[in-house]
Amino acid sequence: MHHNRWISGGIYSLLWLGILGTTVQANALGSGPMASNPERFSPSTLLAQVPQNDLRIIPGVRVGPVTAKMTRADLVRLFGGSKLQDRTILGPEGIGSFAATRVNLGPEKSFLVVWKDSRRRQMLDIRDLGPAWKTPEGIGIGMGLDQLRQVLGEFQFLGFGWDYGGGVLLEQTRLGKRYSGKLILRLDVNYQKAQKYEQDYRAVSGDQTVSSDNPQLKNLEVRVSQMYVIFDRAAL
Repeated sequence: MHHNRWISGGIYSLLWLGILGTTVQANALGSGPMASNPERFSPSTLLAQVPQNDLRIIPGVRVGPVTAKMTRADLVRLFGGSKLQDRTILGPEGIGSFAATRVNLGPEKSFLVVWKDSRRRQMLDIRDLGPAWKTPEGIGIGMGLDQLRQVLGEFQFLGFGWDYGGGVLLEQTRLGKRYSGKLILRLDVNYQKAQKYEQDYRAVSGDQTVSSDNPQLKNLEVRVSQMYVIFDRAAL
């Protein structure tokens, strides 16, 4: 695989830190409301300022009331210990493992916190987000390709069907300066459609870059399937 194409965007290092690792258990998906406009907060004061029911993602800053400076103990204070489930996740290609904590708020609002340390005191990223969570631009799980193109402009992503398949090259988009190194998006297809339009699917699969305006994507119902909100930028 020609992984070097990720280096220029700073994504290669994220991958090997486990940002695109696989979780032991899958997250149920659905639909949710759009978020409002961007805002700026000091991470040290977010716990007091942001309501617990806030569903906005500010990449690099917060997911709702959860910020990079929080520990597992802070999550207990926010959501209650009964809502938390500790687990271990695998790194990309099954290499390495990371401590993680699932925050169980139902299929629409749950998410997974991945930690840098086994004591769960230093946050690395948040992933496996339910579809209710949205960026200020409205990006969330389940967002269709056409909607995403309206937000990002035309963009490129990695072909489907391998470990890093569907990864959006975000740095090259309208939101690149704002979110590069803070947000990772991955796309996937409707696999019933992929079976029906097998030639189209094969044409946009494998170790290649694919343009968002490729006509062979039209029948595949491409949507945002995964989001990773990155906090530990110092590790990049």
